[in-house]
Amino acid sequence: MPVERELHTPEARQLLELTRELVDKELIPRAAHDEEHGTFPREVFTTLGEAGLLGLPYPSEYGGGDQPYEVYLQVVEELARGWLAVGLGVSVHSLSAYPVAEFGTDEQRAALLPSMLEGHTLGAYCLSETTSGSDAAALTTRAEPTGDGYLVNGAKSWITHGGRADHYTLFARTGAPDSGGKGISCLHVPADTPGLGSAAPERKMGMNSSPTAGVLFDDVRLPADALIGEENKGFGIALSALDSGRLGIAACSVGLAQAALDAAVSYSRERHQFGRPVGDFQGLNFTLADMATQVAASRELYLSAARLRDAGRPFGERAAMAKLMASDTAMRVATDTVQVLGGSGYTRDFPAERYMREAKVLQIVEGTNQIQRMVIGRHLAERA
Repeated sequence: MPVERELHTPEARQLLELTRELVDKELIPRAAHDEEHGTFPREVFTTLGEAGLLGLPYPSEYGGGDQPYEVYLQVVEELARGWLAVGLGVSVHSLSAYPVAEFGTDEQRAALLPSMLEGHTLGAYCLSETTSGSDAAALTTRAEPTGDGYLVNGAKSWITHGGRADHYTLFARTGAPDSGGKGISCLHVPADTPGLGSAAPERKMGMNSSPTAGVLFDDVRLPADALIGEENKGFGIALSALDSGRLGIAACSVGLAQAALDAAVSYSRERHQFGRPVGDFQGLNFTLADMATQVAASRELYLSAARLRDAGRPFGERAAMAKLMASDTAMRVATDTVQVLGGSGYTRDFPAERYMREAKVLQIVEGTNQIQRMVIGRHLAERA
């Protein structure tokens, strides 16, 4: 069901209406089938780019939409309401474009951003490794400076769009092995670069239409202009990108939670027991009320963080809060939806069980919720 939103411009309202139309006509009808068969909807991202929905928070001079983050995130939420793999895919693609947009040279922006923002290429974000997931500064993939560029060797893990992306935003060590976060650089790597490969896709409990795979670098040679930002200063870029990326995951979480809530409310009105809709019984009615309150509160929290970002104010703490609350809400609401549907909720004839399987990953990606609590606690300690 449509959610009332406070949008301040006619253009923003039109973008949300366009997104809802695409979701209802193009995404929802095929989501269950493609998830069941593990079909990656690559053409959907091209369609979103052609519709102007793939580069909303970026400058129009490079093919973006000049929209505030507050509007962009609501578009991501709507996409996730229809199909989480698409909403999360847009968030990851936007994350992959962020270093070029914010830290690249004018020449790099002009050369790379238009194809990213218009949907001609799809990106992936390569930070995580098998032994350095939450401890990202401990990464070991090496980009050895060669004088005229870099020689990259190593492997990245859990990469959304791994093996299917057209380009990879790579974080690799260019400093000494023990340099920690002070020896990491950000590099742009086209997918057709010799020596770049991918592992077999992970076999996941959900999000089957979104490929997740390791990305392998075997003597990958990159030119000097592959470097984004300053050498050995890439870890700051990664952390800055993740603050924005966490808001994307928060929006995805709210979209999924809204879809689950809609399914629960619809079923509670259609299912009759003891001569009346089950939603009329107080026990179930209170559950639905709690679910709706949690979804609305999570939405307002991510929007408040987006407004801070749009105003140029610090928003990292609020982004961590939004990701934490929204993804926990998605898990709780999806679980409650299965309970509302009873036996039907446990079958694949209804979307509730898929929502529950998909919700779990939102508590893990872009920093686990334990990491979000650490980030929030660190901010609290700094103010004490």
